[in-house]
Amino acid sequence: MKRIFIERNRRSVNVAAVLVGACISLMATQAASAQTLGAPSPPDVGIDQKLGAQVPLELTFRDESGKTVKLADLMNGKPVVLSLVYYECPMLCGEVLQGMLSAFNKLPFTIGDQYQVFTVSFDPKETNELAVMKKKNMLEAYKDAKSGADGWHFLTGDQENIQKLADTVGFRFQYLPSADQYAHGSGIMLLTPDGKVSHYFYGIEYPESDLRLGLVDASEGKIGSLADAVLLLCYKYDPASGAYGLVIMRVLRLAAVATVLAISTLVGVLLMQEKRRRRRLAASDATAGSPALSR
Repeated sequence: MKRIFIERNRRSVNVAAVLVGACISLMATQAASAQTLGAPSPPDVGIDQKLGAQVPLELTFRDESGKTVKLADLMNGKPVVLSLVYYECPMLCGEVLQGMLSAFNKLPFTIGDQYQVFTVSFDPKETNELAVMKKKNMLEAYKDAKSGADGWHFLTGDQENIQKLADTVGFRFQYLPSADQYAHGSGIMLLTPDGKVSHYFYGIEYPESDLRLGLVDASEGKIGSLADAVLLLCYKYDPASGAYGLVIMRVLRLAAVATVLAISTLVGVLLMQEKRRRRRLAASDATAGSPALSR
């Protein structure tokens, strides 16, 4: 009887071990399956800096009227602020445009006069009608709507031209079918008058001082005042932060040069005054010793 009981216990233990092993195996299989079929990887989006890259100016897009235009036809020998958005974006693109508008209204420069703006939709399904509406909304809040209408271009295009432009400037975006939206980064780029990428500014707010210096820098001296030129000697664009920072050594050198010039000027003025004083004394002595005056 005792032997039968022991045998039954052994069988029970064996069955339990088999069940435990099966459970562990099932859990491991489910875990592996969860890793394979789990949440999708995050979208591959962002902005990669490609400073100095030449934008293909032969790329064609549609302007607000639906007319096909080349980027080269819109440059007009001016620096360009470039933004890649899509007009039906539910949130982020609108914030980028509002950040641009806020900075533009503070700049001492005017769109169309000193610089151009290209706002390009990266959604090939969007139409020029949407571009017209977006442009109208932006210009209503811009300080000079007439000049802005000539220089702020809201463009749409086909997939090929959009992708070439985005690849050139390092703008990565991805369509998410489940949400029927695009995932993308936020920021703007500056182009030189000949279409080379010169600056990146990230986020949705763009300090007026940084954008102003960036445009002066990108224009290669074609716009800006003497004060802006002096500021560019003291400030340097930092690609990592997308902002301008004070360069202490440059400031010290400029201060040293200014000090030397000031001292040289002061010495020169003092020498001139001393020469004039001596001439007056000589003239006075000559007059005092004149025979006519003595009589």
